[in-house]
Amino acid sequence: MHFDLVIIGAGAAGLFCAGQAGQRGLKVLLIDHAERVAEKIRISGGGRCNFTNRDVGPANFLSDNPAFCRSALARYSSQDFIALVQKHGIAFHEKHKGQLFCDDSSDQIIQMLLKECAAGGVERWQPCSVQELQTLSAESTEASAARFELHTTRGQVRAHSVVVATGGLPVPKIGATDWGLRLAKRFGHAIVEPRPALVPLTFDEQAWAPFSALAGLSLPVAVSTGQGKVKARFLEDLLFTHRGLSGPAILQISSFWTEGQALQIDLAPEHKLLPLLQSAKRESKRQLGNELASLFPQRLAQAWLERLGLASQRPMPECKDKDLQNLAQQLQAWSLIPNGSEGWRKAEVMRGGVDTRELNSQNMESKRVPGLYFIGEVVDVTGWLGGYNFQWAWASAAACARSLHANTAIA
Repeated sequence: MHFDLVIIGAGAAGLFCAGQAGQRGLKVLLIDHAERVAEKIRISGGGRCNFTNRDVGPANFLSDNPAFCRSALARYSSQDFIALVQKHGIAFHEKHKGQLFCDDSSDQIIQMLLKECAAGGVERWQPCSVQELQTLSAESTEASAARFELHTTRGQVRAHSVVVATGGLPVPKIGATDWGLRLAKRFGHAIVEPRPALVPLTFDEQAWAPFSALAGLSLPVAVSTGQGKVKARFLEDLLFTHRGLSGPAILQISSFWTEGQALQIDLAPEHKLLPLLQSAKRESKRQLGNELASLFPQRLAQAWLERLGLASQRPMPECKDKDLQNLAQQLQAWSLIPNGSEGWRKAEVMRGGVDTRELNSQNMESKRVPGLYFIGEVVDVTGWLGGYNFQWAWASAAACARSLHANTAIA
């Protein structure tokens, strides 16, 4: 069987690329080894799919080659995808900092993408695994000649172009694998070391013992890590867990954190604690524990006083200045070093992937193998939390699809 284009991976990027390419007149085959289509879309955003963000730019992405994403993002914006969602009559809302979610269910986005594929006459084989992919020697001087042969569990196919949209390593229980990375390596591509991103961070069990009782407690914080040009800071909610820290603030910073680095956390980013405590010492007759509980959740206030050996029943006028200074410092410049993360099982995305310095930023084509493309999460472009990774999937898929042309000689 012959196709203009075979896309491997029926996730966000693969589905969108297939629909776009099919509607441009290409004969497209979409292959995925999983039984269910687009499971990662289905479980995203608590089942409502944070499908993009109103405000997307290169600054919202990490990569060893930061400028790479600029072209694709500029040529297919979040407004373009919003227009497609509206065209399909999907109701949505803005939840936080430009994050857009379906009002109903993430399945609406999946069904929209499948309808786009149907409109393009896309053939989908699922479940189906690609056992081997190899390049063909030139059989024709015509540009339409098949350049690839694929051996699959449903038979052998040939194609002029192949797109790898196999995603990353997070959530292995829904079928995530390193197939795309292994393929890229086999064709000579460098790989930026993959690691979990947008993931909860963990701490040494003994060191974390004083905080484990705070599990379930959430509050807005400012968290930062790194130095100089690689320093990152986010103002988001933090969540204490039995093993460490989670919540949007930690998921965001986890993409920037590297092993051995400390996190700096301000637990009261909207206040200057020391002047407040000093003022309370002069003017308040309340106990230290009650004063602190007016600024923080009571469990947190009590945990910090116990940690620093301060009596919560002590009246404010009797508190020592150095104790108040230390308390304010600990609460607004809490420094701690994670010992790791919750790993691929809990990570939302993969940082790293196919090195973009070996891809064409205009169309995602390999500079090593003509006709071979890499899109979506398998590429070393990682977005912030908040719909940015889906927007990269749409933008990279669109850049790829728009560069392809039907090859009628093999269609």
